[in-house]
Amino acid sequence: MNILGISAYYHDSSACLVQGGKITAAAQEERFSRRKNTPDFPLAAVNYCLQAGNITADDLDCVVFYEKPFLKFARVLTGHIGAWPGSFGSFMRSMPLWLDDRLTLPLTLKEKMGYGGRVFFLRHHLSHAASAFLPSAFDSAAILTADAVGEWATNTCGTGTGSSVSIEREISFPDSIGLFYTALTTFLGFEAHEGEGKVMGLAGCGKPGFMKEFGELAEVAPDGSYRLNPAYFSFYGAERMYRRKLEDLLGPARAPEGPLDGRHADIAASLQKFTEDILSKQARDLRARTGQRNLCLAGGVFLNCVANHKILETSGFSEIFVQPAAGDCGGALGAALYAACGLLGEPRPGAMTHACLGPEFPDREIERAVSAAGLKAEKLSDEELVSRTAKLVAGGKVAGWFQGRMEFGPRALGNRTILGDPRNPDMKRLLNDKVKHRETFRPYAPAVLAERAKEYFGLIGDSPFMLMAPPVRAETAPGVPAACHDDGTARVQTVDRASNPRFYALIEAFGGLTGVPLVLNTSFNRRGEPIVRSPGEALQVFLGTEMDALVMGNYILEKKNGQV
Repeated sequence: MNILGISAYYHDSSACLVQGGKITAAAQEERFSRRKNTPDFPLAAVNYCLQAGNITADDLDCVVFYEKPFLKFARVLTGHIGAWPGSFGSFMRSMPLWLDDRLTLPLTLKEKMGYGGRVFFLRHHLSHAASAFLPSAFDSAAILTADAVGEWATNTCGTGTGSSVSIEREISFPDSIGLFYTALTTFLGFEAHEGEGKVMGLAGCGKPGFMKEFGELAEVAPDGSYRLNPAYFSFYGAERMYRRKLEDLLGPARAPEGPLDGRHADIAASLQKFTEDILSKQARDLRARTGQRNLCLAGGVFLNCVANHKILETSGFSEIFVQPAAGDCGGALGAALYAACGLLGEPRPGAMTHACLGPEFPDREIERAVSAAGLKAEKLSDEELVSRTAKLVAGGKVAGWFQGRMEFGPRALGNRTILGDPRNPDMKRLLNDKVKHRETFRPYAPAVLAERAKEYFGLIGDSPFMLMAPPVRAETAPGVPAACHDDGTARVQTVDRASNPRFYALIEAFGGLTGVPLVLNTSFNRRGEPIVRSPGEALQVFLGTEMDALVMGNYILEKKNGQV
């Protein structure tokens, strides 16, 4: 069967194609439109998925949407009515969007895709739960989901067995750990749905000195359930997500792009610890109630790799699987898999060992892009390519690495990556100055050979999707200063030969030259832009920054004195 999953209309729209129970393709619309986190209907991503599956829309057995629009619309209306008349402006802005396409998905599919077949709608958090459990390696597991809000649910727990996924408990809007984190993110001057990762990084630079104040913001039970204090938050009818009383409690909010100080870092650290404490309590309670040894996590909250490792350390679960596209884009994957396995009797896919489900480009496409840019690239053998790139990185150069299929989800995992030398204490500054131009407090991620990871990091299990942040071992930290965050942790990606042989070979070659089996890895993009998809986009970033080298497929370009 051919089953298409779609996530759209909130943020980070995406599409996923499942064929015969196997994941054929998945991609975010932002990578095609170049509008970061776009909520638009993912037509380009849909077309890519159909092409990857060698089918047309007529060959689809069903399309599955990742949430129930009418149920969500009821919540939106209820929220606007409750906040009336202050919500009038928000109501007038949002209603045309709902009436134009969000409540008429079958008509949209007919208009944009020419598809008139079966359409299923799943609850938002059931899509998240399915995205976490069904592609895991577990026969049975507990499941925990958390994000801003779906229809009404914001935080759920349940179990998965075989091809069955069930949600047994939920916390409902307006109580939401995701909205709580986002509200504080905007209080700290960062953008909602974009700045939460920045706050996680800032937290490592501070101390949780506001825990007493945070106790005023939410009432938390021993099992991790909670209620937000509505006196401090406003999720409808206001220009911001928090009330003036929050500034009375924590001090003035930071203006966007304003200066950062120790108070901001301490608020971020308190927010991070408060969130970790809630999630850890929920996980411990889930472990005790279900007796399960394995835990699956999904929802945008679980892109927080620091919290994920805390859960693994403290919850009593033996193994944890975090969906690599844990946010809303992964809802498309969960919706498609749930329909395939749970509704239509298809087999479960094998364990998800990589997230390389997006487009790839053959040599002729790379050659065409290089030629169109008026450049010439040198073509190398596999061995020469790996050796040359490893030498460049070991020599202090910043290199773009563009290989194979694009990753699905927010992390660059070795196919759309910028590389640096973790031994160089100045490398974080160099990456910021040359390419990323982002906040100086934000960490960069080490990609390490899986079998050598525990020599450098206090990692429990593996972290193939860069969704765990364990402590860096004290005895090895001095040798990889660029990989260490201010709090002594690192957002680790473990790389094994089977899942990404070329990236593994590169790290192995770098280790042979330097004795250090890891490289510094950051996503291949400039600040404010999506990760690159095509060779042309990779060339734009390469030529528009001070990056030293670009490796695409078996082709390499180098700059000498700033010129290619």
